[in-house]
Amino acid sequence: MTRIRLDLAYDGTEFSGWAKQPELRTVQGELEAALATIFRTEGDAPVVTVAGRTDVGVHATGQVAHLDLTDTQIADLDRPPRGGSAPRGLGTLVRRLNGIAGAAGDIHVQSATLASEGFDARFSATWRRYEYRIADASALHDPRRRAYEMWHPTVLDDAAMSEAATSLLGLHDFAAFCRPREGATTIRTLQEFAWARDVDGVLVARVQADAFCRSMVRALVGSCLAAGDGRLGVARVAEVRDEQTRGSDFAVAPAKGLTLVGVGYPPAADLVARAAQTRARRAAPASFDPDDGLD
Repeated sequence: MTRIRLDLAYDGTEFSGWAKQPELRTVQGELEAALATIFRTEGDAPVVTVAGRTDVGVHATGQVAHLDLTDTQIADLDRPPRGGSAPRGLGTLVRRLNGIAGAAGDIHVQSATLASEGFDARFSATWRRYEYRIADASALHDPRRRAYEMWHPTVLDDAAMSEAATSLLGLHDFAAFCRPREGATTIRTLQEFAWARDVDGVLVARVQADAFCRSMVRALVGSCLAAGDGRLGVARVAEVRDEQTRGSDFAVAPAKGLTLVGVGYPPAADLVARAAQTRARRAAPASFDPDDGLD
């Protein structure tokens, strides 16, 4: 088997999240259906493994995934086109995926490359980075971006939001910010969380962690939003985290403002060790999380 890395982007508006589900349109479902068509004469269709399984309505500009191809499937991609002489290779895979899975215009595979030995899109990752956009009353409300921003009716205190975000950084149990799942760990290292206004005055959160549990980023944003409009004291945000119980102090922010913008990996020589470290850390039944990296 040959492992292939895919770098891709998608507009999550019309998708029921990443993970394949019966009778629902999902990103994984569209990609694997396209692969089944591409390799329909070369055995079983490849399965796509992703770095972060985004939730319903969440977008991505820097998603990473991998798939494994047999020698026969690789040979099909390398076969020269009819009447031509140059092999097509992985560029053909990109074109075919974009022609089938990307036909609606809301999925785009940016590249397909041979993965380094030991690469695993999910377990080799050292960080996932998201952005969240909020256009409050002081920002430009551009209707062309309405599917990718949350519009807020009042002016938000960005200084309070930044202070709240900073108070959450570090290694903690983020149970208060995660949708509970039996047997799943909620311990994460929040590596970066900061707010800044762009040239149009839109508040943009940059959020990075080793991994995220379900709804964690939107809950983090929701806590800052509550601090920014005065509904929640800044000091209370960290207190909620330390209580480790999901409560009613703030609401989870809408999905449409959230975009996965990047996934980080160690040098090629460290990929195997990183994947082993990630798996071992969550090996115990009481802490194993099959949806690591999901938001």
